[in-house]
Amino acid sequence: GVVEACLLHMLKRRAAGFLRTDKVAALFTKVGKSYAIAGDVCKKVQELQQQGEGRKNQPNGQEPLKRQGSTTSKTPVLTPQAIKHIWVRTALIEKVLDKIVQYIVDNCSKYYEKEALLADPVCGPILASLLVGPCALEYTKLKTADHYWTDPSADELVQRHRIHGVHGRQDSPSKRPALGIRKRHSSGSTSEDRFAASAREYVESLHQNSRTHLLYGKNNVLVQPKDDLEAIPGYLSLHQSADSLTLKWTPNQLMNGTLGDSE
Repeated sequence: GVVEACLLHMLKRRAAGFLRTDKVAALFTKVGKSYAIAGDVCKKVQELQQQGEGRKNQPNGQEPLKRQGSTTSKTPVLTPQAIKHIWVRTALIEKVLDKIVQYIVDNCSKYYEKEALLADPVCGPILASLLVGPCALEYTKLKTADHYWTDPSADELVQRHRIHGVHGRQDSPSKRPALGIRKRHSSGSTSEDRFAASAREYVESLHQNSRTHLLYGKNNVLVQPKDDLEAIPGYLSLHQSADSLTLKWTPNQLMNGTLGDSE
């Protein structure tokens, strides 16, 4: 959506098409006439749109009988969000969005007014450069609608520990990420300073380090400290050292660096 907003900024009416409601489609089509890579994207989008129309025409949205059970002819079902941004999305998945934007920037006078973002000698090339990274990725598994509420799997946490263990050394704890603990009511007493230091070390120990192996980790595990208190979400982890196994749980407040008024 952000890329589309940049592409549509001060687009010439000729380039957008007088009667076309989808200005992004008009732009890609016009660029595709003179740039082969954009032309290939246009063909790909037309195929996807035809497949989507074919599904709509099927009763109950089902595939034809001859295609059921076939693994080679199955095509991905596009969500309404994907259809809305199908042009930019297709170019991104095909890893050519940066090249198309760069071509548009190089030939901006054909498509944009002088004050347009892509016509700017600095902002235009920057946008094309920013798209190089996303176009280098393999979009084999796109995020789902609920990806913000899912937790990393144990395999991913163990892999993170292994990556950290390769670069970290036991005699250099300073390489561990520094997590600050903020206290609302701090009187500067020795006991509170000692508590803050121990809390800091405890939170840091939840992160992968070279002394212990993280066997399992799970976020948002609810613990009820007392019967009359509500359950508190926190981070549960199982660590293995040379001679013991340690099970740890830390409230999310402490993980986030805010103690608040809670004990």
